[in-house]
Amino acid sequence: MPDKSSSLPLSRRQALGLIAVTAGGGVFLPAAARAASPYAGLALFDSGAGVCTITPEVTEGPFYFDPKLERTDVTEGKKGVALNVRLQIVDAACRPLAGARVDIWHCDAQGAYSGYPGQGDGQDVDTSGQTFLRGWQKTDDSGIVSFATIYPGWYRGRTTHIHFKVFPNDNSVMTGQLFFPDSLSEQIFATVAPYNDRPGKRDTSNARDGIARQAGPASQAALREVTDAYQALLVVAVKAG
Repeated sequence: MPDKSSSLPLSRRQALGLIAVTAGGGVFLPAAARAASPYAGLALFDSGAGVCTITPEVTEGPFYFDPKLERTDVTEGKKGVALNVRLQIVDAACRPLAGARVDIWHCDAQGAYSGYPGQGDGQDVDTSGQTFLRGWQKTDDSGIVSFATIYPGWYRGRTTHIHFKVFPNDNSVMTGQLFFPDSLSEQIFATVAPYNDRPGKRDTSNARDGIARQAGPASQAALREVTDAYQALLVVAVKAG
């Protein structure tokens, strides 16, 4: 599990959305809160919500590989602010997709992915053979997967993000990215170790990131605070055919 010493930034202890979780595992937000929220990720469906907008696909990027690790906790001892990533996979009619495989992968607090050489500001970071901050699960009956990880860091040219792949069945796959509020990222990177141990400052915000602009509001995570962690929630609507 993430290091408990990396607690939430106390000066920003505020919920970013009024998100509720039903006893059956489904996620929903009251209509009034949906209308007031700037994040499309907060518009989590309830039963009878109608047609869901298909989540935009974006580039896979250069750092994907399948570690063949089915697991809920992907941290592997990496330090950072604890983060629970909760994705609900649905079809175009907002029906949960049970048994869909979901992969996630992202960089650590210093901006490095596992499994690749030539990373870092000096392109001298080599993580070949490592598998931290990546893994996969299959969705439950409510279409939900939940990963324990850390808040991702940043690297040059990209805003803060988490990659994901969804395999609704053996014949199809969609690839997306999940994004975070810039204000929260800036607060964490400036005040919390080990994020603030690195020199330099993040050079790309959501608005300046071409992939984030392509993904649009539908890929903005809904954020809330839970005990000793943040929770990021996103409904991912896929073409299941």
